[in-house]
Amino acid sequence: MTAGTADEQGYRPLILDPAQAGDAAVLDGLRSRADIAVLDLRDPIRAELAGLLDLPDTGEGPEHDRWVYYPWRHRVVAVPGPRTMRLVRLDRNRNKLTREEQDRLGSLAVGVVGQSVGHAIAHTLALEGVCAELRLADFDTLELANLNRIPASLLDIGLNKAVIAARRIAELDPYLPVTVYPMGITDEVIDEFFDGLSIVVEECDSLDVKLAVREAAQRYRVPLLMETSDRGLLDVERYDLEPDRPPFHGMLNGASRADLRGLSTRDKAPYVIRILDAQGLSTDFAASLVEIDQTLSSWPQLGGDVQLGGATVAAAVRRIGLSLPLPSGRTRVDVQRCLDELAPPVAAAEPDWSGVAAPEPPSVAGLSALPVTEAVAVCAGLAPSGGNVQPWTITSDAENGIRIELDPKAGTGMDIGYRGSAVAVGAALYNARVAAAAYGVLGDAEIIEAPATLAATLRWGTGADHDLARDLPGVTTRHTNRHPGTGAALDPEILEALARAAHPAGGAVRAITEPQALEAAATLLAASDRIRYLTPALHAEMFAELRGPEDDLDSGLDLRTMELAPDELVKLAIARRPDVMARIRAFGGGVALGEYSLDRVRSSSALLAVCFGFNGPEPTLTDYAKAGAAVQRVWIEADRHGLAVQPMSPVFLYANTHDEIAEATPGFESEAAALRERFLKLLSVPATEAVALVLRLGHAAPAATRSSRRDRSTRKPR
Repeated sequence: MTAGTADEQGYRPLILDPAQAGDAAVLDGLRSRADIAVLDLRDPIRAELAGLLDLPDTGEGPEHDRWVYYPWRHRVVAVPGPRTMRLVRLDRNRNKLTREEQDRLGSLAVGVVGQSVGHAIAHTLALEGVCAELRLADFDTLELANLNRIPASLLDIGLNKAVIAARRIAELDPYLPVTVYPMGITDEVIDEFFDGLSIVVEECDSLDVKLAVREAAQRYRVPLLMETSDRGLLDVERYDLEPDRPPFHGMLNGASRADLRGLSTRDKAPYVIRILDAQGLSTDFAASLVEIDQTLSSWPQLGGDVQLGGATVAAAVRRIGLSLPLPSGRTRVDVQRCLDELAPPVAAAEPDWSGVAAPEPPSVAGLSALPVTEAVAVCAGLAPSGGNVQPWTITSDAENGIRIELDPKAGTGMDIGYRGSAVAVGAALYNARVAAAAYGVLGDAEIIEAPATLAATLRWGTGADHDLARDLPGVTTRHTNRHPGTGAALDPEILEALARAAHPAGGAVRAITEPQALEAAATLLAASDRIRYLTPALHAEMFAELRGPEDDLDSGLDLRTMELAPDELVKLAIARRPDVMARIRAFGGGVALGEYSLDRVRSSSALLAVCFGFNGPEPTLTDYAKAGAAVQRVWIEADRHGLAVQPMSPVFLYANTHDEIAEATPGFESEAAALRERFLKLLSVPATEAVALVLRLGHAAPAATRSSRRDRSTRKPR
């Protein structure tokens, strides 16, 4: 088609490159004509492009701009190149469709036979960008009676229906190749129509053509879709997977094309009813069929039902194009039935804590009322542990002492080699020694390590240790405070006091306090949280730890201790869904999943790692257990200075090798390993030390509550 051609059936826009001499001459001629309007959309589209997030490089510059002439509109429009246009136009598809999925779908060649229902389908496919090419077939021209369901206008009456659809698509995307078959599907063009086709959608009225399309789909092994705009009926015939399956699911009982050719509307009815199933028809449609050739000239269709068909077929095309499950068969997307089932929405239940008392920690006075052996056991059970899982069994008797044994069943995916559990056992042993010192029954302590387990024992004696005993109030009041901090600077003398607290237990404190360093740490810990959310096993364990008002609060994290703002509670409801996390992982997103840690570390006064030295190629469980005492001493000292303390648990905390990181974070091992390296470097942790725990310190509002503990007393074993 040349510029200026008055072809009323034309449907292809003329795309002009002003860098080409011939195109430039045509463009100058068009601009000189008084009847041609010129519209330049390049600047507003590029402004949209600049506002997109996560913007990839299109590889296109101004040299890829084109001028598009629509002869039926008497318009010339300037637009950027095809990749830029596609990127901007389809950005709001994300992440219903990821860019990678969009690219896969953008390679499909789809043929649509019949352009009443087919118009809605073809336009929806183009709208979603789920095709690289469209082939539209229809021999019929538009009549006024078609305008109840075809989105055309009075000015289109008399035009071929496929041409009308093609023009509408060209005005949506001038770069999308569309081929029109204005004589419909005939024996002369059917092979050309199917050559290289990915999917065929059959929406024509002629039964013999319907059968011909299916026979061709069998030959070319092309999946076929048909949407019948009554009760949202969708048929899927996977000739690509089952080339020998009978047409129409075998419901034509072997009728041939000759049997179906040239039938009147009345004569078609028995076949149509057989295909559609009389019992499945809507009441209105079935009643209307009785009136065909009496009071009705043809079967009825509603525009809304036709538009629904476009959405339904597009969804099926996406499934086929993305190799998602879609077998041969039939289903209904029945809007009327859904409206019949209308019901009041049920609001998501907010956690109701009104009938749940906050746990009361034991006081020093309350402990004094217990038998000494029981008081020591209770104090041991107040030690910190990841997710408050309390990974130990505690037994005591009046003759021998107290035994704290690591419980392997309490281990989690982040508790690599039970190292976190060993820290908890060591902290519990320290608590027991503090209580024993306060009550004058302190004896020898011992840590015994065996393969994959650990036991700490404290024998009863007659010793007393003032330095240990002064920590007894701190043992009972120590807790986690997850409130955001004020960001106020930390007194250097407090950091010195924390370092002094760690030293007697063989620990060292590596801290950062500068805002820039805290920002860097916040970013690293947020990235670690993202990995935790997106790793299925870690995600499941994380939410298994959370306890609501209807749960047993003796272990795990009381939801109230998370100090969640209303918007964070809403995010948590979404984040707990494994299907959502799987989808986010699939498209490589999830940066926002780290916002909780990001906000809290940013608001901190300090972030510190409680570290310890070790001999040998790597630390043993005994080393980690001994470091548990340093962790507990530092935490109690921080509490003593009125600081809010929150343990931070990056996914790599207890991983010492790349293989351990890979096992804990499958699919993210390289990222997690890089995060670990950067984190240790940021905190200046030398290679001769390992990290027992990371603590966030700050000035914050008091914690609303603290997580409870299982009753570890000898009188009430659980």
